[in-house]
Amino acid sequence: MSAARQKLKSARRIVVKVGTSTLSYGEGKLNLYRIEHLIREMADLHNAGKEIIFVTSGAIAAGIGKMGLTKKPDTIPENQALAAIGQGVLMHIYEKFFGEYGQTMAQLLITKNTATDEHARENFHNSLTSILKMGVTPVINENDAVSTDEIKIGDNDNLSALVAGMSDADALIILTDIDGLYNGNPKTDKNARLISEVPKINSEIERMAGGAGTKLGTGGMFTKIQAAKLAAEKNIPMLIISGKEIGNLRRALNGEEIGTIFYKE
Repeated sequence: MSAARQKLKSARRIVVKVGTSTLSYGEGKLNLYRIEHLIREMADLHNAGKEIIFVTSGAIAAGIGKMGLTKKPDTIPENQALAAIGQGVLMHIYEKFFGEYGQTMAQLLITKNTATDEHARENFHNSLTSILKMGVTPVINENDAVSTDEIKIGDNDNLSALVAGMSDADALIILTDIDGLYNGNPKTDKNARLISEVPKINSEIERMAGGAGTKLGTGGMFTKIQAAKLAAEKNIPMLIISGKEIGNLRRALNGEEIGTIFYKE
């Protein structure tokens, strides 16, 4: 086992970011089966002594499903409205599932100002620390209903890296719709190879990153590479794994060689 994966295995405070593609079906309906299994996994890791910080996407997708739409609208105000609708839907589902496994959750809505303003950053850190000391699982997402940059850029990957840094996390794990970083597009290239470890992000690694992945999500592999850079600045290893396979989170924290791990040499 590499030193990077050993560090991941021994991590106590872990940020887990889950993308829209993992939380929903293609038409915007929430994947309750996958959500329940993911929350059960996080609750069990909590019981094992881990501190889990859950960064979630999916508010707009949840709003799309609630309103019976089939795609994201084109305008920012419409997306903001759907985010406001979907936010409540998501939190209700999360609270229900966490409660079924004996866990309490607390929602934290943040904006980019939280990371850039020193006073706001300190308040966030103090609040988050208090929540974790209470044995509660923080559920964090960007305030999509008022944050236009989030909807236009789609940087919940970067947001999760910022949260990892502000919370003094030991590791960041991003669950998405692909197994990790490939040296080609695995959907079109049968010879594409999964890259297990990336000790340094260079121009070649950046060229391997593509654009947005699904019609409902707003992030792609490129934003994950950006997040890995931010995490590396804080010496926090970041792992990309598939969120579609039940049990991958536990497998990763057991040190199994799955996904792509980014770290600073």
